[in-house]
Amino acid sequence: METRRAIPGLVLLLCSVTLWSQTAPSTEETGTPVSPAQSQAGDQTNQNAQGQQTKRMLWVVPNFAAVSANTQLPPLSTRDKFILAAKDSFDYSSFVWTGILAAQSWALNSDPEFGQGAAGYARYYGHAFADGVSGTFFTEAIVPTLTHQDPRYYTRGHGGFLRRTGYALSRTFVTKTDSGGTSFNWSEVGGNGLTAALSNAYYPAQERGLSQTFRNWGTQMESAALNNIAKEFWPDVRYKVFRRK
Repeated sequence: METRRAIPGLVLLLCSVTLWSQTAPSTEETGTPVSPAQSQAGDQTNQNAQGQQTKRMLWVVPNFAAVSANTQLPPLSTRDKFILAAKDSFDYSSFVWTGILAAQSWALNSDPEFGQGAAGYARYYGHAFADGVSGTFFTEAIVPTLTHQDPRYYTRGHGGFLRRTGYALSRTFVTKTDSGGTSFNWSEVGGNGLTAALSNAYYPAQERGLSQTFRNWGTQMESAALNNIAKEFWPDVRYKVFRRK
């Protein structure tokens, strides 16, 4: 899931910076003279920086499955898909983020059956980690292999804020195939469904059942959509805020 439960604050930051970059005054509007050579160089710099992904967002959050804009990559082999899922599942940040999620659930007493104290926290941590690993392997390796789909996110990187947001949301249900076409995103939709169903095997009886499975599936799909938005706008934040090309 590559830390699939996207941090809402990160998504808000990315969206806010993108909106600011589209409304900020240009050098022409402020009256500062710009030579043709400077203008051409600036356009080239913006074009080169547009949609360029990095392996991590904010140098911590894994971003291994994001593909830079205007980039075509060869299909992933079955082995590559499982390697990608393993990298996302066992990255150091995944252990830290799982600890944060477990602490939040423990403090809120989300599952009273787990109890309190160190033993209770350990149960929260173990279940959260199992959710993350199973979700990652279902959506990035197992189902993509069976359906011959590409689990990576291909950045749009151009167009208005609403168009890019719509594109990011649509990738939750539409994805590339290994042959280069597009199809319904069984990897995301079905993979999250299998993750939600599998949780019935190790959660307490009170947290099982059809209705709970659908709620868990909905939560996973929401997280996937937010994660796509974060990926789409991360290059903008990196370039506009941190001035990295």
